[in-house]
Amino acid sequence: MATYKVKVATGDDFLSGTLDCISLTIVGTQGESHKQRLNHFGRDFATGAVDEYTVRCQQDLGELIIIRLHKERCSFFPKDPWYCNYVQICAPNGRVYHFPAYQWMDGYETLALREATGKTTADDTLPILLEHRREEIRAKQDFYRWRVFVPGLPNYVHIPSYRPPVRRNPNRPEWNGSIPGFPILINFKATRFLNSNLRYSFIKTASFFFRLGPMALRFKLRGFVDCKRSWKRLKDIKKVFPAYKTVISEYVAEHWAEDSFFGYQYLNGINPSVIRRCTRIPDKFPVTDDMVAPFLGEGTCLQAELEKGNIYLADYRILEGIPTVELNGQKQHQCAPLCLLHFNPEGNMMPIAIQLSQTPGPDCPIFLPNDSEWDWLLAKTWVRNAEFYYHEANAHLLGSHLIAEAFCLAMLRQLPMCHPLYKLLIPHTRYTIQINSIGRAILLNEGGLSARATSLGLKGIAELMVRYLSEITYEGCYPPHDFAERGVRDLPGYYYRDDCLAVWDALERYVTEIITYYYPCDAAVEADPELQCWVQEIFKECLLGRESSGFPTCLRTVPELIRYVSIIIFICSARHAAVNTGQLEFTSWMPNFPSSMRNPPMQAKGLSTQETFLDTLPDVKTTCIILLVLWTLSREPDDKRPLGHFPDIHFVEDAPRRSMEAFRQRLAQISHRIRQRNKCLPIPYYYLDPVLIENSISI
Repeated sequence: MATYKVKVATGDDFLSGTLDCISLTIVGTQGESHKQRLNHFGRDFATGAVDEYTVRCQQDLGELIIIRLHKERCSFFPKDPWYCNYVQICAPNGRVYHFPAYQWMDGYETLALREATGKTTADDTLPILLEHRREEIRAKQDFYRWRVFVPGLPNYVHIPSYRPPVRRNPNRPEWNGSIPGFPILINFKATRFLNSNLRYSFIKTASFFFRLGPMALRFKLRGFVDCKRSWKRLKDIKKVFPAYKTVISEYVAEHWAEDSFFGYQYLNGINPSVIRRCTRIPDKFPVTDDMVAPFLGEGTCLQAELEKGNIYLADYRILEGIPTVELNGQKQHQCAPLCLLHFNPEGNMMPIAIQLSQTPGPDCPIFLPNDSEWDWLLAKTWVRNAEFYYHEANAHLLGSHLIAEAFCLAMLRQLPMCHPLYKLLIPHTRYTIQINSIGRAILLNEGGLSARATSLGLKGIAELMVRYLSEITYEGCYPPHDFAERGVRDLPGYYYRDDCLAVWDALERYVTEIITYYYPCDAAVEADPELQCWVQEIFKECLLGRESSGFPTCLRTVPELIRYVSIIIFICSARHAAVNTGQLEFTSWMPNFPSSMRNPPMQAKGLSTQETFLDTLPDVKTTCIILLVLWTLSREPDDKRPLGHFPDIHFVEDAPRRSMEAFRQRLAQISHRIRQRNKCLPIPYYYLDPVLIENSISI
């Protein structure tokens, strides 16, 4: 008789426990146990519990390789979902085996789990283990399927419109999203049929909804969402969020019109990857030395500053020709501006010329800092409007969310749970599909945010993202190359770059340690069929097979794999944090980041006034809709897991566990340096402080 000591850990999220019957079968290299019910007198499998049981077998089962959890009906109780963290078994010889689950069992079903040691296909020799990993992949590919969202954009997870009627998981409260004044904009039905393992925890769901609903109702009661008129005074905009104040939001509201702050945002704002060094003034932007000489300082000229590397360009050509829509009965407008900036001896990035079209001409003047106050301010505001589209559609929605979802879905479909890459990547996919499903309902749906609060509308936003995806390159996703290619590697005061490279270095070292432990040589990488299928599927479904992207279709060496995995984790964590965390701080003062413009771009100088400025900005209703959504999406709900925090035990070997701890220590050192630096800055930059970076895109 062999005795096995069993521990079963139930999740600690609200209602993770179950009243259903749970039985266990243990499979070893020398035999298989009978199915045995795990039962004590009293309550089993309560939320947060670690229950201990004894399983007796007629013989020693040898090395344990698989367990099966059987969830079955228990007397008269209806189906009761259960979240299992893990099962731990102590064999008669004292060896402890760990079987990670970290998933829901919604119905009456059997869940087969492998022992936690990370293994590629080459590491498995037993037929039962090879068949298990094949069957797991087959089942996941049958369940998780690709679907075309918008032609030209990354494909996404297919959510079936029907499931057999079962009792809904009480840990996933449903809400039809109806908020007074926002009946269409907040629509969460798109997430109704998501698999429970892809959905928010109860805590995160409640936090998300209960922050959104009261604020929307407050807007309604104060009359904001029914007001289609212009703002009467700029200071009235502060009434939208009267209680919301941070150091940065207050600084933005006070300094938004200053040229130095306008330039600062290109370095350390929420879209810090647009600016690039200019070595030659483009023909389409005929700026002359006479135009800008007064702003360059004495003893220099435009050509000299170009040669010194002090001239920078922000070009929004990607917006050219995208049509606009009507909002609240009024035609909206947009432009594709060019902005020339000068990094001056005082260390400030200053705008020195703005053209509101890609085509120069008599009706497209070049605006300068010595133009009238309202001409220059409105020209800068048009650039900030272009920034809104580039940031929200390209850098944030497509460049982080949609691409990360494709990475996640490819991983679910091609890598079994025992694969070391699955174990490495799974923390960085948590809740991404859930938030993207909400995002599609809010942002990219008929009657959603794009249609109700932006000049481009749904079709325009989609076209903009299609254009951007067609230009994304693999090298551009590699931070050191991106900074070098844009010519900003040595630009002073670029705290985004400094923090980005520090986090990248820590992340790459962590990935290197994990990868080299499981892949000792290049041949091991090239011979891993699951890895290669994963890479091929990302190329096909995310990059849509575009060879000019430079994304690999296969990986042949260990360094190639390290860079590939590092880029994916970086996009899913730090890159998203950089463009998401500060949204409300930089946008709560709407003129700094307008989502629509109600008058066409100026075609002549000297005609702008405060009245025309206010009439060009979004009206009250549009302002409130966009700010409500940005308020919701930039406030991280509870149940957050910072970068490097891995409470789920997927790796059990000593080497990767040591690497995880070393990664956390390196991140803690980076966080300390950032906080010390920020004490000396008038505007702190903390969006890449590791304690504020989440492991995954979950908001």
